[in-house]
Amino acid sequence: MGDEAVLAQVADTESVLALAAGLRARIVSAEGIWAQVEEIVPAARTVLIRLRPSTDLEELGQQLQEFAAGADAQAGPETGAPSVTVDVVYDGPDLAEVAGLTGMSAEEVIAAHTGTPWRVAFSGFAPGFAYLVGGDPRLSVPRHGRPRTNVPAGSVGLAAQFTGIYPRSSPGGWQLI
Repeated sequence: MGDEAVLAQVADTESVLALAAGLRARIVSAEGIWAQVEEIVPAARTVLIRLRPSTDLEELGQQLQEFAAGADAQAGPETGAPSVTVDVVYDGPDLAEVAGLTGMSAEEVIAAHTGTPWRVAFSGFAPGFAYLVGGDPRLSVPRHGRPRTNVPAGSVGLAAQFTGIYPRSSPGGWQLI
């Protein structure tokens, strides 16, 4: 990542959320090497730590290793974020396929999707597209083998452990419910 960023790879999205929350807590204190951090950018299995120029990367690496070995890195994700309710019409073209893949009825898929609070883990893929996690694990379904060339804005999709709402029309391979 050059001399202005460090990319930390972790096992899974839950580890990303815990690491990002712990790092943000350290950055708020703005003491020592942590005052050199400009930005924390979480993704599915990585956390990018963007730094001010001339940051001592060796010291940061040492601090990250100490941090990762400590209890702070095992903390849960951040809490206290505002809650948002999204009205959804469950009539997507893949609802029946998702029901078949999960062994549930369409009504059970809808109940599982609405019955669990989802939280934003990270954004990416397209501007404004948030990857949401924390849902019912039975809803983990594969992406389409061949993405659609156009998914309408506002479509709600599932892929692996994620759900997301397409903020604008774009290509996409998620199962639309």
